[in-house]
Amino acid sequence: MRAIYVVQAAGMQVMRVEVVFDLTAPDRYRIESSFRFTGVAGWFASGRQATRVDGVWAGGQARPVRYVGDGLWRGTPRQTVLEYPQGQPVARLMVPESDPDREAVPPELQRNTVDSLTALAQLTRNLAATGRCEGSAAVFDGRRRAEFRAVTEGRDRLAPWSQAWHGEAVRCGFQARQLAGFRHEDGAEAREPQQGTAWMAQPVPGGPVLPVRVEMPGRWLGRLTGYLVEIKPAWSEASAPAR
Repeated sequence: MRAIYVVQAAGMQVMRVEVVFDLTAPDRYRIESSFRFTGVAGWFASGRQATRVDGVWAGGQARPVRYVGDGLWRGTPRQTVLEYPQGQPVARLMVPESDPDREAVPPELQRNTVDSLTALAQLTRNLAATGRCEGSAAVFDGRRRAEFRAVTEGRDRLAPWSQAWHGEAVRCGFQARQLAGFRHEDGAEAREPQQGTAWMAQPVPGGPVLPVRVEMPGRWLGRLTGYLVEIKPAWSEASAPAR
């Protein structure tokens, strides 16, 4: 499925996110994500980012095989390719090779980690199987190391709003805490746990469980809210409102 999200801050659209979810095969998964700043945010924040993961399912656990990140930040191209021989991340490509503005992640903190898209794939699988959000993930994207935890907080009926999806959804509370890979300019707040909420549902009957609304803190733009506004088959050019 191809999902389109708009992200708002202080009542203004600041970002557009497109995600392709390939989660229906019993033995493999694939997620692609891309975003760009829009509106007023585009005047102050110059950048874009696209990421992709291909992985396999092993005993109900998501195991990444290859993770690719490609972006442009502050006019500087950034690329990351991680592969996972024997289940451990190995950097095949890093552009720039080293980041003088960021501390390196120690090797011991890189072990037994997955990427953030794999963590999302695991959350959707857990919800489809149990109806609950509980889970944790050690996440490493080649530059930063973080811990993610999710818990079930209840069920809500999301009210209609503009083109956003509405209906009943499971409310998942999540916490993200960066452990390593900080920028030298980062203050103490960057080391504090960040709390957010994701509402998860099946926007297409019989389809995968996906995020339909997300609230999370933003470092520069304040509190961010992402809304699912469009959902369609990944191979189709015809789009439909999220409902």
